[in-house]
Amino acid sequence: MPRSGLEARRRLQQAALELFRERGFDQTTTAEIAARAGVNERTYFRHFADKREVLFDGEDDLRASLRQAVAEAPAGLLPFDVLLCAFQETGRALEANRPFAEPRFEVIAATPALRERELAKHASLTDVVAEALRQRGIPDRLARLAAQTGWATYRQAVQAWNDDPERGLEAHLSQAFDDLRTLSAPPATRNPCPPRAGSRIASSE
Repeated sequence: MPRSGLEARRRLQQAALELFRERGFDQTTTAEIAARAGVNERTYFRHFADKREVLFDGEDDLRASLRQAVAEAPAGLLPFDVLLCAFQETGRALEANRPFAEPRFEVIAATPALRERELAKHASLTDVVAEALRQRGIPDRLARLAAQTGWATYRQAVQAWNDDPERGLEAHLSQAFDDLRTLSAPPATRNPCPPRAGSRIASSE
């Protein structure tokens, strides 16, 4: 994209974020965003499909970055360690973009339509992570479970970083995955829960 196009895109994103915070998402129009950015509404729609997508720019790049980061994680790592390496690698872009990311989180949290779009984004990225793990030879069932659990852990780390930016996202990711390992430490027995009377487990013992 020409430099002028990238600059217009950045201005539109900043204008949208400002207006959403000032007036609310539902009360802001694409024409108002374009006017605040100093362009016309046709220019807005050359860059973004609708009003929501201005806050979800870069999703395709993030998918590609996640695939690459999972693929390039050192050989021999367990799935959660692969994901920690991948999230730390891709999280650097989020950390560098904190002046935009922090108010974006606030706007999304306050807007049901944007929360729905954010959930769809998370589901899509979880699928990307699962497929990348499968490409490393991890069986489908384990890849899907690791991706879902790992992505939830990543989101918790991002929220912690949003609340406490002093530590940095990488430190919050390390803490979150340490907590995950603590929770998933093997129990003393294979199944610590006593079986219910009449269950298949009980009847087989």
